[in-house]
Amino acid sequence: MTPLDSANFTKLDSAKFQDPNTTAKGEERAVVALTHLHTLWFNTGTLCNITCTNCYIESSPRNDRLSYITLDDVIPYLDEIAADGIDVHEIGFTGGEPFLNPQFPEILEETLKRGFEVLVLTNAMKPLHLKQVPLKTLGKLYGNKLTFRVSIDHYDQSRHEALRGEKSWEPMLEGLKWLVDNNFNVSIAGRTCWDENDETVRQGYDLLFKNHHIPIDVNDPTLLVLFPEMDEKVDVPEITVACWDILGVTPESMMCATSRMVIKRKGAEKSVVVPCTLLPYDTQFEMGHDLAASSNSVKLNHPHCAKFCVLGGGSCSAD
Repeated sequence: MTPLDSANFTKLDSAKFQDPNTTAKGEERAVVALTHLHTLWFNTGTLCNITCTNCYIESSPRNDRLSYITLDDVIPYLDEIAADGIDVHEIGFTGGEPFLNPQFPEILEETLKRGFEVLVLTNAMKPLHLKQVPLKTLGKLYGNKLTFRVSIDHYDQSRHEALRGEKSWEPMLEGLKWLVDNNFNVSIAGRTCWDENDETVRQGYDLLFKNHHIPIDVNDPTLLVLFPEMDEKVDVPEITVACWDILGVTPESMMCATSRMVIKRKGAEKSVVVPCTLLPYDTQFEMGHDLAASSNSVKLNHPHCAKFCVLGGGSCSAD
């Protein structure tokens, strides 16, 4: 049993997150307007080389609900950004494991040569190892523009492998060390599903990195990002318009105020835009096929909106 066993938690009330406009109590649901498009994400496909406990997108070696995105899928969005003068600063890639996508090196090159800051979320395991040759080339040309965020669920090997599977630790460390040794920008994504405070967790990662000569400042929240846990079956409060003042947070600080993600569903002819990295499957959040159509406000009608963004303060961007 892992700390994420949902049997230990209160189940989500089935009356919640049903109406996009009002909560189960009849209160006005919170919405978030797009202030500016800072980060555009591409989901490279949901296939992954491993199956992690409580993966929010259920990535695995068998989950192909989101197809591999192609270079031809990506280019129209990059062209639209240029043609319309959209102030996108960062392009992010997530999966699945992006390096399983056979066109991913070409997609990376096309994005980097257009001058974007690029963030790649990866488990740094074998799929990345197999792409070392093209990555070295990209590193020499665009190294200052390219950042890899490596998933290390816990600083302890046994806990990391409890979530990611046996024999997942050493390949991850090998990939992380290779990235560092080749002077790539690297950050780390950890998880907070154990009963530890922030200081303890950061001290644990600090010892790990020092032992392996990995120069990462664990006290920089952009270099060691500790994500809140998500399980849409676990109960969480719905967010109303009154919650902004009660919680002391603002709509403008939410991920969907500054980001969108492009996905391609299995069997679909075209890719579609959704508000963020957390909502790839729920069709109520589809926002059209281009960026111009994706500027509508987002109604926070999903448990992830509450748990990750509003209450957890999470964001997938590098900033």
